[in-house]
Amino acid sequence: MRSGATGEDRGMRAIRIHQHGGPEVMQVDEVPVPVPAAGEVRVRLAFAGVNFIDVYHRTGYYESGPLPLGLGKEGAGVVDAVGPGVRDLEAGDRVCFFGATGAYAEQVLLRAEQAIPLPAAGGDDERPLDLQAAAALPLQGLTAHYLTQTIRPLGHGDTVLVHAAAGGVGLLAVQMAKLSGATVYGTCSTEDKARRVRDAGADRVILYTEEDFVEAVHQATGGRGVDLVLDGVGRATFEGSVRATRVRGHVVLFGQASGEPDPIRPRQLLGSRTLTSASLFAYTADRRELLDRAEAVFGWYRQGKLEVRIDRVLPLAEAPRAHALLESRKTSGKVLLEP
Repeated sequence: MRSGATGEDRGMRAIRIHQHGGPEVMQVDEVPVPVPAAGEVRVRLAFAGVNFIDVYHRTGYYESGPLPLGLGKEGAGVVDAVGPGVRDLEAGDRVCFFGATGAYAEQVLLRAEQAIPLPAAGGDDERPLDLQAAAALPLQGLTAHYLTQTIRPLGHGDTVLVHAAAGGVGLLAVQMAKLSGATVYGTCSTEDKARRVRDAGADRVILYTEEDFVEAVHQATGGRGVDLVLDGVGRATFEGSVRATRVRGHVVLFGQASGEPDPIRPRQLLGSRTLTSASLFAYTADRRELLDRAEAVFGWYRQGKLEVRIDRVLPLAEAPRAHALLESRKTSGKVLLEP
């Protein structure tokens, strides 16, 4: 039975900021339960995903609208109310998403077209997609998918360098690149993280704390360089990423965990290489593309071909700790908040 949009007097807990700054500016507020407007659904969160984009909104690096501001873009849960005009979703549907505002909360509103319906349980040979995995896969899983399958699709014989390979996007990108038949090199900082990258299928793991990744790549490729570099780190790695790429190869800059790269002279630095700046939102703007990409990622997961590593699950009130861990690079895989 379809649920309408009714108001409630009760409140809910939500993580909000009242000023931009470090992790300490996040606080638990009691706020009214939101009521979905036309074309919107309300989701009761089971888990919220923690991502670097949340850090950028917290610090003010990204334009984020008026304060106080609810943080969190990603999560998974159950629809508990729908607004007028919503036809394809109803109360009780399990969904996940990555484009909301204020997902660090007990409930969140989002546009119906942003909701990704979760598949029902498959056959005996398929594992179910539970809400924890569903919260960990949307932003990072779909990012890894467009990086390895769309911008410069990887295939047998291709070589790719994945920076921060022990992170959420990195571990998934390594696996997807291997599913495509590529040879994968991954960078990370510690031997513990290196073990996880190897377990994900990387052919060569480079500890950037012990060796120069550009030299390591050239040694491994006979001086040629890789066909593709996936760089979500930014300033600390960008120029090296270009040097590690072969002539007529491709560098994709999709994040800046270490800060924006310094200004460059394109022809001098790139030579005959292609540089793409990319964002997931540009590769899921069409709902059909969003659902197709999600179907591919969820399909690999349910078939056991793709593993998602949950680094830890923290209570909602520990959102500041989650951000501090993420920024200090003390995580490997996904950090989730549980309202």
